[in-house]
Amino acid sequence: MKITPEARVYLFGIALCAALTICAHSFSDTRGAYFMAALAFAGIVYLLAIREFFATPAFPRRLVIIGLLLAVVWHLELLPAPPNDDIYRYVWDGRLQRLGYNPYIVIPSGPAASSLHTSETRKLNNPDLPSPYPAGAQLFFRSVTAIHESAFALKVALVLCDFAIALLLLDILRLRRLGPHLILAYAWNPLLAIEVAANGHIDIVGTLFLMVSAVALARRWRAAAAVSLGLAVAVKFLPIVLVPLYWKRVRIRDAALAALVVGLLYLPFLNHGHIPAGSFGAYVQNWRFNGPIFAALTHVAPPKLLAGLAMLAGLATAAWLRKTAPEWSLGAFAWPMTATLLCAPAIFPWYLLWLLPFLTSSSTLLLVLWTVSITPTYVMWHLRAPGTPWGALPGWTMLVEYGCLAIAAALIRFYRAREPRPVSTLSD
Repeated sequence: MKITPEARVYLFGIALCAALTICAHSFSDTRGAYFMAALAFAGIVYLLAIREFFATPAFPRRLVIIGLLLAVVWHLELLPAPPNDDIYRYVWDGRLQRLGYNPYIVIPSGPAASSLHTSETRKLNNPDLPSPYPAGAQLFFRSVTAIHESAFALKVALVLCDFAIALLLLDILRLRRLGPHLILAYAWNPLLAIEVAANGHIDIVGTLFLMVSAVALARRWRAAAAVSLGLAVAVKFLPIVLVPLYWKRVRIRDAALAALVVGLLYLPFLNHGHIPAGSFGAYVQNWRFNGPIFAALTHVAPPKLLAGLAMLAGLATAAWLRKTAPEWSLGAFAWPMTATLLCAPAIFPWYLLWLLPFLTSSSTLLLVLWTVSITPTYVMWHLRAPGTPWGALPGWTMLVEYGCLAIAAALIRFYRAREPRPVSTLSD
């Protein structure tokens, strides 16, 4: 008996739920063998589901509803998992602000800060450095910790941002007359569950603002589009490379309003009239993880110059897309950020959260694969326990990650070259 595409998607959803349930129950095993095996299986199942989503024009509405409910289930299962230590920095930054201190100045390990800690904030990462997070992220930390000061409360808030993105994506799919089932290309991505529900990374908040901007742009709400992009940049700087996509789509006064809003966000953090940068400079100078292009070029150029070149790569990609593809599309948001990330000093798995809502067509298939092929880098968290230096990934991990992308790119190019081209005819 032939299995229908709808039945296959249901089977994939059940398999994905089982795999992520195993991930949830083995999360405390410092990302050990069970976790890695289950996550790898989840990635394969997800790619099989993507094949169905992109090949099938429409699915029944019930499939979309059941698919979203399954995503809710595994998000809830992963919420209690012990998170990455980044989230304890978020709690610390929010706590500092409510106590009247500036997170860009206070050193968490300093003697003066000892009495300010809680049992959770003592777990934060890089205690010898002030915060690197921009003002928009800081105000989010303060808002959530004002309601409840805990890592779990922050994770709940981040999951709500995740769900809000799904609703916005549904709106865009309807506006673009695309199948609503494509929302599952976002909601079922294993990276989303691991890095939002389990680890709780701030990137999803910036992605939410970016999605608001995309919806506003699609509806031609120009001021809202510009301000939302500014808020996304105020969470993390990555989406600033998308500015060329807004050329002649927003007015100068909209851009000025966005700049004003971002400037106002920094007012509470001014230090003697200067805009603080915290430890962002130290991040560019010293953080290295899974960035082969940056690592290869460090022998010929200083890190700050290479960081500037990474941003330039994204801006150039956005400018090229704005010129060659005047029609608005979701995929156009993903490629400039990808260009910057590929040239960045560190490419952590959660950085790809910025791409996820925009991977809804076969034109972004390579990026969908990247969200799965990056899975081997999680072995780094397993290797940290025996004392392996941070960032020293085993060679096989990047070989798998980028080797899969290279092979897939070659295959895509090969099959597209074999596609028959329309024959042009001359007429009188």
